[in-house]
Amino acid sequence: MTIKSKIGAHVSIAGGIWNAPQRGSVHGCEVIQIFTRSPQGGPAPKIDREVVDKFKAEMAQNKISEVYIHTPYYINFASEKEQTRETSTRIIREELERGSMLGSKYIMTHLGSAGTQDRNLAIEEVGKGLAKSLSSYEGSTKLLLEISAGAGAVIGCTFEEIKTIIDIGDLKSYSGFGGICFDTCHAFASGYDFRTKDSTAKTLGEFDKFIGLDLLKLTHVNDSKGAIGDRKDRHEHIGEGMVGIDGMSHILSSEPFKKIDWVLETPEEKRPDDIEKLKSIRVGA
Repeated sequence: MTIKSKIGAHVSIAGGIWNAPQRGSVHGCEVIQIFTRSPQGGPAPKIDREVVDKFKAEMAQNKISEVYIHTPYYINFASEKEQTRETSTRIIREELERGSMLGSKYIMTHLGSAGTQDRNLAIEEVGKGLAKSLSSYEGSTKLLLEISAGAGAVIGCTFEEIKTIIDIGDLKSYSGFGGICFDTCHAFASGYDFRTKDSTAKTLGEFDKFIGLDLLKLTHVNDSKGAIGDRKDRHEHIGEGMVGIDGMSHILSSEPFKKIDWVLETPEEKRPDDIEKLKSIRVGA
């Protein structure tokens, strides 16, 4: 099979969203991931025709083929507070619309934390909130759900739980639903192993059983500072964490992962090295 994966990283939009493609190009990115607004809160920078044209020109100039959008960190569909859930629904819809203007293929989102409320109730709220975000949406950008590391009461750390959310919201019935973003650090922290050929096959088999490999659309590629199953979201440079270079190679060289793009979220200071490691894995896949 021809390897289709393109490699990139999350880059800053400081000074204007149109600066992101050049920043990615400097590090050797073929695709990029961005926030379109502050991940911590505050008003979103306006995206008008002038901004869109300038951004797309920079994408072409820097030979960046795709832009993926990460939603803000304050998204929490599982919150005990109705206002927080309603805000999450609104922001997801706004990011889908902004992504459609910019020509983004996917946005991806964390699902939130249940806090002290019943987990099953929180999961139900997540499914319903996601469905509300997608209702009557007709744009081109699609929504991906990101696998979580499962710290505390964070939702979405198992394939079974994600399946339940998809089913509760009937998300497959919406044209704006794209599928799943598989974060390697998060999955490893949640107990999914891919450090050997056999464990990789087992993990992919479980994903296919509960979610379906046809819904695997993107991967965040991060090694893990923590041990398998420790539920800690702590990214490490490729090959320097508990997954290791062999583990990263096993999962990324698997047939399903050859079909999707690989986006780094490792610290910036050694990102060019990480990108070169991924390109070496891709060559050997």
